[in-house]
Amino acid sequence: MDPSWLYFTRESETYEKGLDEYLDYMFKTEAMNGQISCPCKDCRDMLWVERDDAKTHLICVGFIKGYRFPAAVTKQFDSPMMDAEDDMSGLVQGAFHWFSDDEEENENLSIPNINAERVYNVLRDSKKELYPGCKKFSVLSFIIRLYHSKCVSKCNDKGFNMILDTVREAFPDATIPKSLYEVRKIIKDLGLGYEKIDACENDCMLYWKENKDKTKCDVCKKSRYKESGQGNEDDQSNTADDNGQKIRAKVLRYFPLIPRLQRLFMSPKMAVTMRWHEEGRTKDGFLRHPSGSPAWKTLDSINPAFAKDVRNVRLGLASDGFNPFGNKNLSYSTWPVVLIPYNLPPWLCMKKPYILQTLLIPGPCAPGNNIDVYMRPLLDELKELWDTGVTTYDSSTKTNFYMRAGLLWTISDFPAYANLSGWSTKGQLSCPCCHKYTISQWLSFGKKFCFMGHTDLEIPLPYLTGAEVLEELNGCVFKFGKLVKDNQDLPYNWKKRSIFFELPYWEKNLIRHNLDVMHTEKNVCDNVVGTLLNIDGKTKDHLKACRDLKAMGIRKELHPQNLPNDKVYLPPACYSLSKNEKERFYEVLKGVKVPDGYAANISRCIQLKPPKMSNLKSHDNHILMQQLLPVAIRDVLSKHVRSVVMKLCRY
Repeated sequence: MDPSWLYFTRESETYEKGLDEYLDYMFKTEAMNGQISCPCKDCRDMLWVERDDAKTHLICVGFIKGYRFPAAVTKQFDSPMMDAEDDMSGLVQGAFHWFSDDEEENENLSIPNINAERVYNVLRDSKKELYPGCKKFSVLSFIIRLYHSKCVSKCNDKGFNMILDTVREAFPDATIPKSLYEVRKIIKDLGLGYEKIDACENDCMLYWKENKDKTKCDVCKKSRYKESGQGNEDDQSNTADDNGQKIRAKVLRYFPLIPRLQRLFMSPKMAVTMRWHEEGRTKDGFLRHPSGSPAWKTLDSINPAFAKDVRNVRLGLASDGFNPFGNKNLSYSTWPVVLIPYNLPPWLCMKKPYILQTLLIPGPCAPGNNIDVYMRPLLDELKELWDTGVTTYDSSTKTNFYMRAGLLWTISDFPAYANLSGWSTKGQLSCPCCHKYTISQWLSFGKKFCFMGHTDLEIPLPYLTGAEVLEELNGCVFKFGKLVKDNQDLPYNWKKRSIFFELPYWEKNLIRHNLDVMHTEKNVCDNVVGTLLNIDGKTKDHLKACRDLKAMGIRKELHPQNLPNDKVYLPPACYSLSKNEKERFYEVLKGVKVPDGYAANISRCIQLKPPKMSNLKSHDNHILMQQLLPVAIRDVLSKHVRSVVMKLCRY
């Protein structure tokens, strides 16, 4: 019996069909007086029931945790959760992208363009016992499990080497690597490593493919390696490390995408889960997952052959900068680029094990528009995955198929939106939705643009399609690099044509770029709370804003008033809080207690004397905006003000 039905939802037809086969077997071999001990969560294998009752129980509440299925049901699988750990031969086959149902054929197969000795060594380790008589671990499975423990527990390299020495002394007959270096060599042979690609120090180009042997940048003429001295370039000597190797000026870490997508299908359980978007989700017209969105359906309509195989992968791309050193006094920005496989259900696709990091763009400065230079290796793989696909082994059906993949959209905050889309989010036309129809006004005192001309009563603006973007940028020349000034003579607010337009389907995608909700919510929360509490540096109600109101001739009751002693009086607004009202606001937040795991201890971020709020994380702002702020303002703001804020919080 095929055990893959165990991984489907209990409401699916596949689960019910597999359950019928299971019950047929159990009532044929285990029944007494027409009954079996029910393995559901309620009966716990202690109550005897008839067939119809057993089926009802197992559909309604499911199997008891840890229930061991008969060998005839699960075949070679010991339990549903162990298949990914034990299928070492499948892992090796997937790493080298070749498969055969005949083990002898696998061992004697001639593999072109791959070091045969490396292949056979890893394949031999996947079948070799850890020590004579060991049935639980092969050499390869032990190494992978041990290295996984090191990564999860954040064990340092020295400690891991000491563990290897101890285990090797305790089990002298076991085949155990001597050092972490040997472990990493084996892991790298499985395709779990990454590529180091040299880059120009000024982000002009990558030393990759046809440029891999060059030593100087084609654009800025900077050396590929770090240099010392202050003389002419010809007189400078290249610095070197302790081994005499030249030190590269900048290195991009690239994690190949195709092997990692193929690895998702190596586990029977995960291979079934990769079909959840079609076979497992509830199709009732409500949008609970990207697979129910018009954007998903638009991508499917572009290529019906792509949509026909539900195993083809839909991806989302996200990127943002962070300081890897965690030091606010040090200005350094590293940019990871990650992909999210949307085939998985929502409770898995956003979890750490299934988010695929593909690029690690080095600092110390943000790449800006030059991020396209670093996207080149990833784009080449995405084009291959769409145009031809790659042969992939589906362990749930024991068959090969051509896996293809398409990119639905990108996700970022507003500044990174400009880097990925090519539309500048600064200046007079900074709104990417309103495009050339953006209505803006320059604030002479605030020294920035404001956007107050759009109302809900106007006719909706036309949707900007990808074809229109390409038409606007047709014939434009784009250059990259820090020394290159912004591309001149580009229409409107464009800074470049995004590299994603090289994907054949990108211009037809319904949604190309998304804004990250948590970033937006945090900014809104900071501005609302900062204005209500009149926090220095965060409030939007200050002297410059009041002078701009006067210059615009609106809200006369808030215009600044000049006093005889050369001071300026700012009239209080309807949302201005007195000192006592601010204290009551802080006291409410100080007394908040939330369940474990719901949010951080927000009360620790509140200081009563003097009143102060600090160190709120993004999720803290989420809880504050949606749950706590309406409670805190109920007693301190008038009804017509707090009702507006509460509606914003609910939104």
